[in-house]
Amino acid sequence: MESVVLLIILVVLIMLGAPVGFTMILIPVVYILITDAAPMILIPSQMFSAIDSVPLTAIPFFMLTGELMTSATITDRLVELSQRLIGRMRGSMAQANVLVSMFFAGMNGSVVADTATVGSLLVPAMKKAGYPPAFAAAITAVSSTIGGIIPPSIMMIVLANAGGISVGALFAGGIVPGIMIGILLMIINYIIARRNNFERSEEPFSLKAIAIVGYKSSFALLIPIVLVGSVVFGIAGVVEAGALTATIALFVGLFIYRTITWSNCKGAFVRAFRNSAMVFIIIAASGPFSWLLTSLGAINQLEQWLLSYTYNPLLFALVLVLFICLLGMVMDSAANIIVVGPVLVDVMVKAGYPDVQAALVVVVGFLIGSVTPPVGVAFFTAGAIAEVRLEKVAVAMLPYLGALFVLLFVLIVVPDFTMYLPRAFGFSN
Repeated sequence: MESVVLLIILVVLIMLGAPVGFTMILIPVVYILITDAAPMILIPSQMFSAIDSVPLTAIPFFMLTGELMTSATITDRLVELSQRLIGRMRGSMAQANVLVSMFFAGMNGSVVADTATVGSLLVPAMKKAGYPPAFAAAITAVSSTIGGIIPPSIMMIVLANAGGISVGALFAGGIVPGIMIGILLMIINYIIARRNNFERSEEPFSLKAIAIVGYKSSFALLIPIVLVGSVVFGIAGVVEAGALTATIALFVGLFIYRTITWSNCKGAFVRAFRNSAMVFIIIAASGPFSWLLTSLGAINQLEQWLLSYTYNPLLFALVLVLFICLLGMVMDSAANIIVVGPVLVDVMVKAGYPDVQAALVVVVGFLIGSVTPPVGVAFFTAGAIAEVRLEKVAVAMLPYLGALFVLLFVLIVVPDFTMYLPRAFGFSN
């Protein structure tokens, strides 16, 4: 009962706007003060233990790579390439929105960064082209989930660190689900665009034009190839790969495209530092909060409840999807992945699923939660960019969210979608 009350307090505080990391630290501190269940030194000790890991130092490099790319206007080139690839398809700007997110995902690994960067470029253009603002915000938010699934993924690094899973295996396994989500969103886009007679580009499909734009974007596209390839093939660790790609992004912006100045370079470093600090605060806060849930027996109760459905694999998959959906609606995705993620991975492993598949299901599920109302941060970000009421965005997102949770169910019951590439690269049998 105590654990339920504490979770309700956490959810209420987050929904009221309290910082996630601060709230997760505050609750165990107050609990210890009231009950004297442990010495107060436990709080900083657990916080330090949560972030005492070398792989986590890759996060600032991924953040910096994304910021440098934005400062170097590399994202603009990806938008142009995406629009050329789409051609005269109905709803071309909405389709380009998804395609840009797929390209950008391979360079940043952050849902919020994807939403803010792609949204600032395409949402105003979509509104000008006649798209309803709510629709523009909805597709921008939903497509941003790809940013945390196609590697590199910050949340994959966090969960791999917590569960002792290979980052390279998760990176390899995230490629197919990320592409599947992109294709699914584009199919829904096409159906909605046909029904509403949305615009389509007047530029005809041209291989020559694609080749020209592709050449201009080639240095940008080199970044995810180097990053993912070096980790998956064991050439470099995730930290070294992150540092290498950040260096490449800086070099390309300074000497190839020559679009980075000292001023915006400094700004990129500041933003990367700030965003990384936010992630690390949440990771550190998860230490004492997880200790509290464990000491109250909440973790064990959750495991036993979920394992009680394993007699029927389809029912287990359905309950797991519904649980992830519900939790994603009321808690921040980062907090879910850090605190609840390892528990769900452990439950799936005990139920007979490979740990890589389990981790990918958790990451995909909770990243979908990052766009679900009422607390999805990407949901808020896209609505703010489009300057539209959030309830209208929520309605516009419904067909996309429904399809994504169906896909999550498929990822659970069909292991090959997540396990084929990790097995092919020798990470799993």
